[in-house]
Amino acid sequence: MSHRSWKFRFEDILEALDRIFRYVKDLNYDGWMKDQKTIDAVIRNLEIIGEAAANVPQEIQDLYVDIPWYQMKGMRNILIHEYFGVDNDVLWNTIKKDLPVLKEKFQSIEL
Repeated sequence: MSHRSWKFRFEDILEALDRIFRYVKDLNYDGWMKDQKTIDAVIRNLEIIGEAAANVPQEIQDLYVDIPWYQMKGMRNILIHEYFGVDNDVLWNTIKKDLPVLKEKFQSIEL
């Protein structure tokens, strides 16, 4: 495990979320499904989110029980190890439904 502070991991997560929202801000569902470059960029940032989450110490994760640590790490593992089965519909729904809530949770944390 890297010796970077967990606070930097939180910042990494917020930066990756910001990039994802910037990448998709002008896209609708049909545009998303046709834009492989954006899909690839979003996947990379979801991997960053999951890796950053995996490197937050358990005692810090335990302080923020409303953050879906397990799911964040699980998404990263699926994207890395099950890349051939990634469903772009699931990614779109994650971007539109789950990530805004996740961003709010991280923004509410005072570092």
